[in-house]
Amino acid sequence: MNSVVEKNQQLQCGSDMLTEALRMENVDTIFGYPGGAVLPIYDSLYKCPEIRHILTRHEQAAIHAADGYARVTGRPGVALVTSGPGATNAVTGIANAYMDSVPMVVFTGQVPTEMIGRDSFQEVDIFGMTMAITKHNYLVMDIKDLPRVIKEAFYLAKTGRPGPVLVDLPKNVMISKAPFCYPETVNIRGYEPKSAIPERVLDRVKEKLENATRPVVLVGGGVIAAGASEVLTEWVKEAQIPVVSTLMGIGAFPSRDPLHLGMLGMHGTFAANKAVYRSDLLISLGVRFNDRVTGNTKGFSPDSYKIHVNIDAAELNKNVSVDLPITGDILDILSAVKGYAPSRETKEWAQEVSVWKKNVPHFDRSNSSLKPQDVIRLMDERTKGDAIIATDVGQHQIWTAHHYAFQYSRSFLTSGGLGTMGFGLPAAIGAAFADPSREVICISGDGSFQMNMQELMTAVDYNLPIKILILNNGYLGMVRQWQELFYDRRYSSVQINSPDYVAFAHSCGAAGWRAKNEEEAKNIIDLAMNTSGPVILEFDVTEEENVFPMVPPGGSNHETMISKG
Repeated sequence: MNSVVEKNQQLQCGSDMLTEALRMENVDTIFGYPGGAVLPIYDSLYKCPEIRHILTRHEQAAIHAADGYARVTGRPGVALVTSGPGATNAVTGIANAYMDSVPMVVFTGQVPTEMIGRDSFQEVDIFGMTMAITKHNYLVMDIKDLPRVIKEAFYLAKTGRPGPVLVDLPKNVMISKAPFCYPETVNIRGYEPKSAIPERVLDRVKEKLENATRPVVLVGGGVIAAGASEVLTEWVKEAQIPVVSTLMGIGAFPSRDPLHLGMLGMHGTFAANKAVYRSDLLISLGVRFNDRVTGNTKGFSPDSYKIHVNIDAAELNKNVSVDLPITGDILDILSAVKGYAPSRETKEWAQEVSVWKKNVPHFDRSNSSLKPQDVIRLMDERTKGDAIIATDVGQHQIWTAHHYAFQYSRSFLTSGGLGTMGFGLPAAIGAAFADPSREVICISGDGSFQMNMQELMTAVDYNLPIKILILNNGYLGMVRQWQELFYDRRYSSVQINSPDYVAFAHSCGAAGWRAKNEEEAKNIIDLAMNTSGPVILEFDVTEEENVFPMVPPGGSNHETMISKG
């Protein structure tokens, strides 16, 4: 039996136990939306001023905001929603966090235990629905289990491979009473969040590094999750090894560093894709080799010796067969190999890849007074790559990855695995609460922004200094691009109208401006950055601008298209 902290031996109701447990887990912020099944919890929160509750306008946004909070802080984000539609509205956000390995604890209300299974009002089996998209989930049927469940939920969310944990709370459990004893430790049979790395494995890594002439380090989101960015940067600079990133790994290594070749994969830079293709040693850290990264796996880095390090053994040899799979913490292995470096001459290799980098990314400035890439470049220049950037999904997401030079980890918040439109604004809201000292920018498209545009009122309510850049091209841009390139320009259901975003901003109590050329764009960016509170900036950009580079469907990464021709 684990030792316990006896905070209060008098009887406490379940909702008071929950708020006390949250305080003991150092939770200071919860994102949520109330409803009948969670009224006891909201009553307890009313009596607990140490925990700040952020009222969003939709449950999906509450989850995305908790997601953004977690990505910036590295601590589990916390969300609270009611039963039935409140819980189902949260599913997309939970799946998004699961795909991107974001630590999160989501509390859902549930009908009383005696009503479960009777198709009661606002009853859904959220426990069953979310089994495939959570690291673990719980349905608390007895108040005596509640303290242990909460302790385990936070432990599971933040250890090993991070992820969302759901705790379903029936209303009668929240109002019943029992002594509150919060566990000090967690013991979950069969759960080993961390594995020691054998010396023989480290010796093999050292041997392969010493003999490599064309080494490349591939950095994924696992490096950021492990808090290993600083150690990675020190090692790579000392060893002078070129670095490429997945979308989720952007920011783990400074984008402006000459060794950084950019993003790998379908929309990766020509330099990154070619370097990995030509490599004789590929060291992959905290990646999962999804299809957007590898392209056709038969042509993925065909001549390299592949080392793959991941905290989750299930990711090793799943999508790409590797020569040396290593289960372990990224920070541990980087700390162990920090002194390792290629002993052979790699200067020629470094010079060769640096030439490739200069050729991309490509875009044509003709036929338009304002390019979307230039808008992002202007924001990069204004913030010096030091802002927290949250994006939605689509062309603007990839343009941001290419044209904003991220200098620090936990600065690029984007939906990588699930590709969720509507993620950007609520994630930016979470980020603004997570780190009020930094500038927070949301970059969105006219399609994505309309998915969760109601959350502007949340930003206004809390006077959050979020600057929202909407690249308005009148299309669902990425889908239109595919229809242009691969469906003979048969534009089916991709043209989209928008409200007057400046008027919308004013109607919500926010500032708003519009730009149609680069000079106006620079002026309104400067104006926005000197304005307190939330601001919407609408940019009328080229309608049919495409994202390049791009690997065609079914192609290998070395077959990168850098223009329409």
